[in-house]
Amino acid sequence: MTNEEILQATKLFLLDLDGTVYLGDRIIGEMDQTLHTLREMGKRIVFLTNNSSRTRAAYEEKLKLLHLFEEGDGVYTSAMAMAEYLRTNHTGERAYIVATAAVEEEIRRSGIPAPLPGRQPDLCVLAYDTELTFEKLRLLDRYMKERVPLYVTHPDDVCPTPYGSMPDVGSFLALLRRSSGQEPELVLGKPFPHMGKCLARETGIPMGEMCMVGDRLHTDIRFANNCKMHSVLVLSGEAKMGDVSRFTDCPDLILPDFNRILD
Repeated sequence: MTNEEILQATKLFLLDLDGTVYLGDRIIGEMDQTLHTLREMGKRIVFLTNNSSRTRAAYEEKLKLLHLFEEGDGVYTSAMAMAEYLRTNHTGERAYIVATAAVEEEIRRSGIPAPLPGRQPDLCVLAYDTELTFEKLRLLDRYMKERVPLYVTHPDDVCPTPYGSMPDVGSFLALLRRSSGQEPELVLGKPFPHMGKCLARETGIPMGEMCMVGDRLHTDIRFANNCKMHSVLVLSGEAKMGDVSRFTDCPDLILPDFNRILD
């Protein structure tokens, strides 16, 4: 597809964050102006991230500081998708949650109760906990061995930073698989289609009229393909042009960065 065809076919752009609209605390090119122009064209924008270490409010605050967030935009994280999934499918069940304090509070506010003192939880949740302690891992390992089902926010092995990658949820899960001998009940986040279905319900826009923009073939572009969305791969983050032939995940359009969508 061409730039013009993507623009004509898309009502809602789903934008990955690091590597797509910013790198660390620096926006990519004139991304603020690019997004403003898209809004003026009547396009809706949702910032969609697997990173479940921060709340929606924290992401909105950062995006506002970078002049990337305006009224009418949205933020959706894998932790929010997890809360929606549990609220819909496990009403009233008590969860042991391994997450940052702020993200745990966000999930609890959606109606997911904590385990009773001294009682085994009904299920466990593993998010990207940048406040992880050995005690949290020990308890999660114990509950997995006791066959308490584990729900994981997303599968990423590493999280990019300006100084190199850091261990992410997928790496935590690899450790727990080895120690407990058990597998998770469910993994959400990109590339799995659950977040796309959530956004379609929330926005009223069919997934076929959405476009996923991201810098990872195996998460962003695979997510778009799994959801039957349009997709734009940007080369401003992780993926390089040479990677495209190594993956079966085919984007509709490849750009050096998302600012070029308006060329």
